[in-house]
Amino acid sequence: MKRLQITGLRKSFGSTEVLRGIDLDVPSGALAAVLGPSGCGKTTLLRIIAGFEDADAGQVRIGNRVVATGRQGLPPERRRVAVVPQEGALFPHLTVAANVAFGMPRRQGARRRERVRELLALVGLADLGSRMPAELSGGQQQRVALARALAPDPDVVLLDEPFSALDAGLRASVREDVRDALHSSGATGVLVTHDQEEALSIADVVAVVRAGQVVQAAAPEQLYRAPADLDVATFVGEAVILPADVAGGVATTALGRLPLLRGDQVSDGHGLVAVRPEQVHIVRSGRGGVTAKVLGTTFYGHDASVRLSVCGADGADVPVLCRTQGPLPSEEEVGLVVAGPVSFFAGS
Repeated sequence: MKRLQITGLRKSFGSTEVLRGIDLDVPSGALAAVLGPSGCGKTTLLRIIAGFEDADAGQVRIGNRVVATGRQGLPPERRRVAVVPQEGALFPHLTVAANVAFGMPRRQGARRRERVRELLALVGLADLGSRMPAELSGGQQQRVALARALAPDPDVVLLDEPFSALDAGLRASVREDVRDALHSSGATGVLVTHDQEEALSIADVVAVVRAGQVVQAAAPEQLYRAPADLDVATFVGEAVILPADVAGGVATTALGRLPLLRGDQVSDGHGLVAVRPEQVHIVRSGRGGVTAKVLGTTFYGHDASVRLSVCGADGADVPVLCRTQGPLPSEEEVGLVVAGPVSFFAGS
């Protein structure tokens, strides 16, 4: 198990600066998700860690080894870094077992075969070693790609949007299996993704990248509950953004008086608060809370997303979003209460 440390990483292509001083620290054996929109530099970061691209400046350290400093670095084969590409990239003419064994020394003989069996069991494919890639589902192919990446016992495994081509119903189970296999192997992992749910659900650390910089790196719950700025709050999950006046650690908003996260550290003044939809609860009209009108409902099966409006301080309607177990009739009046503290962004 090796810690991955990235310090001051910079990379430009021509006059376009793609990475602008990336700092990232991934603990030994942890899975970090690098989360950001297309074009923010996620894949370039992965390629520099792997040794496929040279950085212009900065350092990559794996354990006690510095594998890259600026434009100087170890070649990919000496870094003990494995890559799981977006679509698996299995060799179509080799069996599953032969794909997994491909990167292992051939001289190992019986030990090599035993290692393949161990890895196929680890990724839940113990009985499929003799099959060809074309006989596997997309999720099974991704598991084989992970087993192949783990075969040489790497210190770090890099995953480049490995679940993006999978059906939605399959994606959740495969990513959980991949997370469990990585943790069992002891390798440190870095997952590149633009999918917020994916990052929050399987990563130990989530690093949000914006315009070539890490703007926040934290445990998933901390990132979601206490975003560093308004852009992180709206990018990672849904948020209701409301104007607010703060005094004594309490925000006065269209949803009432709301306590602030770390309210004792917040100066009085004007700004915006971010309220998560699941913090907004519906009560019967006349039984407390702020009066709101239902505008519409989107039903998802497991829950529903309800769009409402409340009257702001200036008399204008303020849009609000909340979660319920089922749809509500449009135009119905309900009461809204907010549970728990909310994030405040001064002067926004």
